[in-house]
Amino acid sequence: MACQPAQAWPLAGSLSLGDVLRAGLPAYSRTNRMPAHHWKVLNALQVCRTPLLGGHQYQCARCGCGHFVPHGCGNRHCPSCQGVHSRHWLDAQAKLLLPVTYFHEVFTLPHQLNGLVEQNQSALYGLLFDTVSQTLLTFGRNNLGAQVGVTAVLHTWGQSLSGHYHLHCIVTGGGPALDGSRWVRSRSDYLFPVRALSKVYRAKFCEGLQALYARGKLQFHGQLRELTQERQFQGLVREATRKSWNVYSKRPFAGPEQVLAYLSRYTHRVGISNRRLLELDAVGGTVSFAYKDYADGSRHKTMSLTLEEFIRRLRLHVLPPRFVKIRHYGLLGNRGRQKRLEAARKLVGSPGKEMVAAVAPPPRSGLCCPHCGCTLLLLVRVFPPQRWVPAPAGIDSS
Repeated sequence: MACQPAQAWPLAGSLSLGDVLRAGLPAYSRTNRMPAHHWKVLNALQVCRTPLLGGHQYQCARCGCGHFVPHGCGNRHCPSCQGVHSRHWLDAQAKLLLPVTYFHEVFTLPHQLNGLVEQNQSALYGLLFDTVSQTLLTFGRNNLGAQVGVTAVLHTWGQSLSGHYHLHCIVTGGGPALDGSRWVRSRSDYLFPVRALSKVYRAKFCEGLQALYARGKLQFHGQLRELTQERQFQGLVREATRKSWNVYSKRPFAGPEQVLAYLSRYTHRVGISNRRLLELDAVGGTVSFAYKDYADGSRHKTMSLTLEEFIRRLRLHVLPPRFVKIRHYGLLGNRGRQKRLEAARKLVGSPGKEMVAAVAPPPRSGLCCPHCGCTLLLLVRVFPPQRWVPAPAGIDSS
């Protein structure tokens, strides 16, 4: 039996993000400039799960058929690879959960700041994390007299791949008293007043934004160049703060198991999944995908974009290099976390049992015969990655 992949690209039976990028990226690269790390991400996504990255050739011990398993890219922006990353992360988080009530809080930036965020991702994503965490920890100290635990996850997209910058926060319903003497519980149905959270969050973010502007830490290009003038910048801030900022408090989780179920779905989510991609017209240069229109009663709709516009929107959600999108604060802060959790479990009266992360099935390894379903496969050969150099055109080194 020949041990070579049968085709240049795997036939998965459904449209993938790699298919869309292979159709649109060559033309996009000729007319658009991108930072080098954007190229690195997009090139990884377009070769994911293809023979270009190599793979393993197996033979079924039952029916004798061959089965080629291509390697994944492992990139954190890839919808095909995030299942494995999510599972590994989830197993680690199971050790951090306490048998207490958890609340889900969402903090959103107003869309008037979208352009500013797009040009200053590292600075303003970091400011968003800082202000939200400070707000929640301050309310924990002032309202409960306790140190709450916070896990914050950055999401940057809306359903249509437009910019929608917000933090999803999982917050413990209480925490150790500030003197460490007891566990202080919040109400079972209520954590902090949303309107007060919104006001403090908005004030802290704007204070940090003004400080960044005063120190010259913000960039303004293209249509935003006029914001270099302080009068124009202050006008933008006034426009963004004219209304209350959206802070949404969802119903508390029923228990730690529900927290794990939520984390398994949301922590490693990317801008668009393969299952939302519906149709690719490579000749006409368009792609269609499904989305949920929350402004119209959460109705399911279809959107068609040119490949150039689709890639432009996709690039909005490429994170800065080495940027950490999941962070822990307060009781769950990284430094000294184990000691704090041990003390917290004693206060709660928990024996310290580890939660079992069984809410999400383990990711499929692909090690089963696609013809008869047999899981006994014999490794025949390992194919190394092929030599492939993406087009360097359009790289912005500035």
